[in-house]
Amino acid sequence: MPKPRNSRSRFADFLKRFAEKESEENAGSDQDDKGNGASQNENHEKGKRRAYLRLYVRRLWPHWRMVALLATIAVLIAVLEILQPLFGRYIIDQILLDETKTTAEKVTALNITGALFFILVGSIHCLGMTRSWFQRLLNQRVILTLRRSLFDRLLKLPLDSLAEMKVGGIISRLTDDISKTMGLMQMAVISPGVAVLRLLLAMGILIAINWKLAVTALAILPPIMVLSIIAIRKIRPIYRAIRKDVSRVDGRVGEAFSGIRDVRAFGGENQESAEFTRGHHTIVRMRMYAAKREIILWTIWGMLMGLIGVVITWFGGHWFLEGQATIGDITAFQFYTLMLLGPVWQIVESMTELQRSLASMERVFDVLESPIDKPDRENAIEADPFVEQIELKDVRFSYNESDEVIKGINLAVPGGSVVALVGKSGAGKTTVTDLIARFYDPTSGQILLNGRDLREYQIQSFRQLLGVVQQEVFLFDGTVFDNIAYADPRSSRDAVIVAAQQANAHDFILELPDGYDSLIGERGVKLSGGQRQRLSIARALLADPKILVLDEATSNLDTESEQLIQGAMKELLKNRTTFVIAHRLSTITHADMIVVIEDGRIVETGTHDQLLDAGGHYAEMVRRQQETMTV
Repeated sequence: MPKPRNSRSRFADFLKRFAEKESEENAGSDQDDKGNGASQNENHEKGKRRAYLRLYVRRLWPHWRMVALLATIAVLIAVLEILQPLFGRYIIDQILLDETKTTAEKVTALNITGALFFILVGSIHCLGMTRSWFQRLLNQRVILTLRRSLFDRLLKLPLDSLAEMKVGGIISRLTDDISKTMGLMQMAVISPGVAVLRLLLAMGILIAINWKLAVTALAILPPIMVLSIIAIRKIRPIYRAIRKDVSRVDGRVGEAFSGIRDVRAFGGENQESAEFTRGHHTIVRMRMYAAKREIILWTIWGMLMGLIGVVITWFGGHWFLEGQATIGDITAFQFYTLMLLGPVWQIVESMTELQRSLASMERVFDVLESPIDKPDRENAIEADPFVEQIELKDVRFSYNESDEVIKGINLAVPGGSVVALVGKSGAGKTTVTDLIARFYDPTSGQILLNGRDLREYQIQSFRQLLGVVQQEVFLFDGTVFDNIAYADPRSSRDAVIVAAQQANAHDFILELPDGYDSLIGERGVKLSGGQRQRLSIARALLADPKILVLDEATSNLDTESEQLIQGAMKELLKNRTTFVIAHRLSTITHADMIVVIEDGRIVETGTHDQLLDAGGHYAEMVRRQQETMTV
């Protein structure tokens, strides 16, 4: 077994990949003519991004009044802020240094100007407070609607699409990506627009005050902007890599605690602790690498800002002595040049943040624009509230093109029958029930309910006929009552208790600390496997389904509980069409029809006695299980 790499070697790999990526980006311009395929793909991505931006604007359109209000307030704040240095210039040149005014006149003028200045500053902060409130209100409204739309779409996506996204990817889209998408309007339009306005106003005022000083101050801006863009482009990829590593480490943490029993059983605590430490040590190295670049950037910024102040004071002093500038001019210039740097940085920051917001927007709208799982046909009808017959006609199915799982199954099941599906693991039993439940549609062939293809029914109306008890039970982190009532939230407490009694769960529920109000923990961790299984059976029974699927439903029950449930099975399955998957053949001897499946095909059908008399596959399976039990 290879020795796990330490954080130093992992960090070295990151630096190598990072350097290679930078080299590729630097050489990219030389390869433009050779990459027609890449160019077409890039054009496709740009087209998709433009389409998503239109969808984003459409989502914002119901809130256009608030967006317009925010933009107006932002412009007002920018205009008022740009006036502040003019007050200082006026006080210095027109009041304090005006030798034609008496002291009393100067005091009066100073008080009036100071009061107006106070009103200006107060107005700016009041407008800023108003903007912050409406910005947060808008964000919360749009986040709520967008997050709900995304959640609804995720619930309707095909199962294979959800499996590819994984739980972490789904949660990331619902939280982090949605939050970053909300900053798109601010980063793409309002912030850069206001920054450009502030920049133009400040430049205009500087030129109007003293064009020589203005040229001196503005000459430093282009190199600052270029330096900032280059530096940020170097830093952002590092943080993207950090987020990926954090996601990987967090994913490993989730796995470790989900499988904590296995970790402890195999003595894996030290291994998990070491892996956690190595992962975070690598992340720390990457963060310090990014911090080094940021410190250099901010140091250069600080030096340039100090340099601008020195230049303005130096040259301004010469021009003052020559009578070409006033003290107020120099003071105002100091403020305006600092105000120039803010918009420059804001524009640069908006450009980089915009890329992050666009990337998040694409991840969100990729899901929102994905086709839902088995949408209803235009002329779909409601499913019959009864089952006369379920028929599979030459049904074939494959999860991918190269591997056919179900290979031409034909089966007619009368309503109210109990059908047992048996066979080796991987034979296709669960896939057949998934097709009947319409979790998937056949690749070819038909599944008919009362003579109609399932695809002709509205899927929600058909699913209301279903009750499913999976082999791997899933329970929610809530009370016993909530988990059983999940099948029908409107159910009364008496109905829930009856369902629990039928599933032989009532007695153990009463022994819990709070009975039906007891919290069972995430995935029912506070219950035993058999108890969880019986709760899932009670939940399915409460739904009172017309079609019931029991996929190894008694696999986790102890012998006593299994016997009690089997004894009540005739009553439980009355007036239902039931499909039972079981490896323990003793549990399905009562079935009206036993279907033996091998390699995706039906090889035998009949009752328990008929198949035993036939002496075929089923009889051999029974014999082997009996021998195993007697050993």
